[in-house]
Amino acid sequence: MKITANVLIGVAMVSLSLCPTAARSGARVFGSATLQIEVTGVRNGKGVVHVDLCREAEFLKDCPVQASAPALAGKTIVTISNVQPGTYAVQAFHDENHNGKVDRALFGIPKEGVGFSNDAPIRLGPPKWKDAQFQLGDDKGITFKLRYFIGGGAKN
Repeated sequence: MKITANVLIGVAMVSLSLCPTAARSGARVFGSATLQIEVTGVRNGKGVVHVDLCREAEFLKDCPVQASAPALAGKTIVTISNVQPGTYAVQAFHDENHNGKVDRALFGIPKEGVGFSNDAPIRLGPPKWKDAQFQLGDDKGITFKLRYFIGGGAKN
């Protein structure tokens, strides 16, 4: 069987579109979108604001699509490109000490700011998927606020 260049290109395009890490590659994938995430309530410019873009099965776990930006007091914008259309939720935290995780106090209370798409409520535990989910088709921007449970929030 003779394989043409067009067949190989087609297979490569399908493989890229199914790969969750394609969002981190920098190359635009056909049928993909850019998600701009505006995180408000950032209390200082220390560390980074880290975001995870999650499907339902990954929500509140380790999501394969991640990005971060240097923290800016008040508002930080994080952009994720090459995202396939679908239903997602974003979970974010202010990694003030740049250690790659949410630091926790007694009883698991976050020491660093945390937030979720749609400003999904945090009531005696993490938010529900249905409260944080949104549809992504074309390029989109979302905004939500970080919440700090220890040490206060943004001073603006």
